[in-house]
Amino acid sequence: MGCRLRIFLTEDEKLTLEELRRAKNVPQRTKDRAQVLLLNARGLKNEQIAQGLNWAISTVRQTLHRWEKMGLAGLWDAPGRGGKPRYSESDLLYLETCLSQEPNTYTSKQLAKKLESERQVHLSPDRLRRVLKQRGKVLNSRAQSTNTAIN
Repeated sequence: MGCRLRIFLTEDEKLTLEELRRAKNVPQRTKDRAQVLLLNARGLKNEQIAQGLNWAISTVRQTLHRWEKMGLAGLWDAPGRGGKPRYSESDLLYLETCLSQEPNTYTSKQLAKKLESERQVHLSPDRLRRVLKQRGKVLNSRAQSTNTAIN
């Protein structure tokens, strides 16, 4: 078995971690990581911490290593790796101005073609419809007042 991984916290670090543990706007994972650091600094073994939190021992060690490398920033998760939006806010504003200024009525297929031909943004009609519906009442009220529709 290797050396025991143990951290030592200053009083300021302890106070910061205690506040972080009780904060309401902090993700639960971050609170748990702060708890791991506090328990380790009190002298509990990694196995005991893992058992108490129902974590794997390797997760506890990883949290301690992240603290040593990155400090407080190591307690938060990195940004997600999912797909990024294929459109920007300016593309949606462009569509809104088209809908409010032009007398034509558009379907989602027509809007998707217009967006692709004029702005080189490739969105399926279904996805475009969902995005515009999420934007909600502003677009719907304009569409109703100018006799334009999104189907």
